[in-house]
Amino acid sequence: MRYFLTGATGFVGGAIARQLLVAGHEVVALVRDPERARGIAAAGARIARGDMTDRDAVSAAMAGADGVFHVGGWYRIGVRDHADAWRANAEATRCVLEAMRDLRIPKGVYTSTITVYSNTHGRIVDERYRFEGSHLTVYGKTKWVAHYDVALPLIREGLPLVIVLPGAVYGPGDHSLFQQSLVSYLHGRLPVLPLGTAHCWSHVEDAARGHILAMERGRPGQSYIISGRPHTVVEVFAIVEAITGVRAPRLRLFPGILKALSVVAELVDDFVLLPPTYTGEGLRATAGATYTASDAKARRELGFTSRDLRDGLRETVLHEMRTLGMLSP
Repeated sequence: MRYFLTGATGFVGGAIARQLLVAGHEVVALVRDPERARGIAAAGARIARGDMTDRDAVSAAMAGADGVFHVGGWYRIGVRDHADAWRANAEATRCVLEAMRDLRIPKGVYTSTITVYSNTHGRIVDERYRFEGSHLTVYGKTKWVAHYDVALPLIREGLPLVIVLPGAVYGPGDHSLFQQSLVSYLHGRLPVLPLGTAHCWSHVEDAARGHILAMERGRPGQSYIISGRPHTVVEVFAIVEAITGVRAPRLRLFPGILKALSVVAELVDDFVLLPPTYTGEGLRATAGATYTASDAKARRELGFTSRDLRDGLRETVLHEMRTLGMLSP
C-alpha cells in the first residue's frame, strides 16, 4: 500500500513512518526540511518537500495514495505568538483533508488529541464526550477547532476519515516538556511536582501502532482514543525513582497554589521570558488538571494495546541516562 504522511519528522509521525516501511508499505512524506527527514529517507521513504498549508504541494504528493495519515501539527506551551498554532493545527488540517476529499483517497487517519477534552476533572471520558468552554492552552483550542470545526464536518459530508486521540506520548527520542522535566530530574534540578495532575500515557511505538490499526481496522467516521492508562505525574516520578534510585522531588504543589501562580505569571509574561512550564499557560495547564480518557473502544475494535508504564518508562529513562552519559542503575 502507498501512504501519504504528514509529520514524519516528528516524534509520533517518525515512528509511524518506520513501522509502515518495516511492514513493506510505500511512504510518501511531506516535509518542510528534507534534512530532518534523512533517517526515514534512508529507511526507504520518499520525501516530498512542501508545507502542509500549500495545497498544490499537498495534492501533488498525495496523488495516487491508498491512504492518508495526517499527523503533523504544532505543540508549544507559553509562546506569545499564536499564529503558527492556528496555521499548523487548523489551517493545515483543512488543507490536507480537503485535498484527500478532492483526490478521492479511499481512507485517512487524522491525529487529534485527548487535550481537545481539556481538563476532565478526574473523569475518565470516552469518544462520546465533548468539551465546551475555555481551553487551558492554545494547543488545546486549535486542536479542538481542527477536530470539531474541520474534521467532523468533512466526515459528515462523506470523507472516509478515522480520528485517533493519543494522550501523553513518551519514549526514547522524545523532546516534549515531559522529557525536559525528566532530564531536569536526572540532574537533580526538578524542584517540585504538581499534585493531582494526570495524563493517559502511551509509549510512542504503541501510539504509532494505534494509528496503523486505525487505518487497517478503524471504521470511517469513528474516533478512537489510543491513550494508555491514566497516571498522575507524582505516580510517574515514583516509578522513575524506583528505576533510577534518584530521589524524586518531595515538594508538591496543590492546584490552588499553581492557579494563583499562573495569575501572577500572566501579569509578567509580556515582559519577562519565562520557561514554558512557568508561564501563565504552563502553570494553568498543570494546576491539578486531568487529561484522562478510556481507550476501551480502541482495544475492543482495533485490537489496540499499550505496554505497562513501568516497562515503557524503564526504556525511556535508561535512554536518557545513556544520552547524558550517566551510569545506568
